[in-house]
Amino acid sequence: MGNMSYCRYENTSLALADCVSALYDSDCSDDLSQFERRGLEKIQELSQEILDMQDKIQNILENQEDYGY
Repeated sequence: MGNMSYCRYENTSLALADCVSALYDSDCSDDLSQFERRGLEKIQELSQEILDMQDKIQNILENQEDYGY
């Protein structure tokens, strides 16, 4: 089930923080299931997309400040 739009970024940031913590704690020899491997590959791809959108994200955040959100 997807995130509700009003808490999409909050919920996703918490889940992503958990993934980052797991990566810090993991050993490179950890065995991942096929599903977990695909999931980690997708996180890596999406992370790059997010990095590529830094200017857009910054504009969104600045616009929210302008509106007092």
